[in-house]
Amino acid sequence: MTSRERLLAALNHQEPDRVPIDLGGNQTGIHRLAYEALLKHLGWEETIEIMDAVQQLARPSEAVLERFHVDTRYIAAKPAESWKGEIVRAERDGRVWLDLVDEWGVRWSMPEDGGLYMDITYHPLAKATMKDLQEYPFPKGDDPSRFVGLREEALRIRRETPYAVVSGISGVVYETCWYLRGLERWFIDMIEQPEFCAALLDRTLRFWMDWFRLFLKEVGDLVDVIMIGDDLAGQDGPLFSPSFYQAIVKPRHKALVQFIRSQTHAKIWYHTCGACRSFIPDLIDNGIDILNPVQISARDMDPTTLKAEYGQQLAFWGGAIDAQHVLPSASPDEIREHVRRHLEIWKPGGGYVFNNVHNIQAGVPPENIVALFDAAYEFGFYEQ
Repeated sequence: MTSRERLLAALNHQEPDRVPIDLGGNQTGIHRLAYEALLKHLGWEETIEIMDAVQQLARPSEAVLERFHVDTRYIAAKPAESWKGEIVRAERDGRVWLDLVDEWGVRWSMPEDGGLYMDITYHPLAKATMKDLQEYPFPKGDDPSRFVGLREEALRIRRETPYAVVSGISGVVYETCWYLRGLERWFIDMIEQPEFCAALLDRTLRFWMDWFRLFLKEVGDLVDVIMIGDDLAGQDGPLFSPSFYQAIVKPRHKALVQFIRSQTHAKIWYHTCGACRSFIPDLIDNGIDILNPVQISARDMDPTTLKAEYGQQLAFWGGAIDAQHVLPSASPDEIREHVRRHLEIWKPGGGYVFNNVHNIQAGVPPENIVALFDAAYEFGFYEQ
């Protein structure tokens, strides 16, 4: 099978020749320090490109992707041409910070002296009223400069390579709201003024509906998987009331998913970390095809149960290993055994794409990364 045939077979709940392997997305990537250590371990020299400044993710080279038998290749729209996106140095509280203000006006920062990621240090709508929402300069999702060259890149992958075409993360309807508002203030809003939450969600939904209208016009016939997502759960369960999700958030999520489905045959991938099992029926009802990252160390996220209960309705993308307790600290042989056991659970009947649970973090030993992907390839084959 080609990589694209392999991925599509798995996502259609058929058993391909082997389990598809993924690496290189915003939620299925690798931290720059882990990538740097991996290159050193492999004895390779590369110029490392940062593909996601906030998460400090490296863009894996074609050589690395081929070494690990990766079946996916990513395309991504750009920010609007009017947004410069420069990282600037700023002094605050006796430290030097690297600041990035995104298109929404949210400031992300990382200390210059050893930071690993960027965190939010300024929420522009922290004190906003309903009237302020009408006047705030929200970005335009349908700015055509975002999509320049996108079709050409998708066509290149489709025509010149055997790989599946996958989009970068998009459709972040819910999380963008608390980025703008501040998480604590947003959670208070859920109780005190849900109408404000609904109004802000409508603005983020409008952005993504406009964005997808142009995105799908450009590549809806070429992309195989579209990645959207918002984190709805934490380690031990939902981050907020499922009833609030069903009443306020879900109608916006469902509107976006159904719009995407009306414009493309691509599979729709939804990302939420944590113990999200209570949300799964709603996500299926929304119309998603794939759940990621399948955080198997979280409460009620046992692979055997998930596969038995939802394996006919969902494909699972991730969930290959306990990324918190095993991948960073186990031996390569233990990694190999961990992967083998989980593939035995996920493989039957297709419906599974191999990846770590979320991004490979700084500090994960490079020999463990090699063991992770080599085991995926070794144990991923189906008996023909």
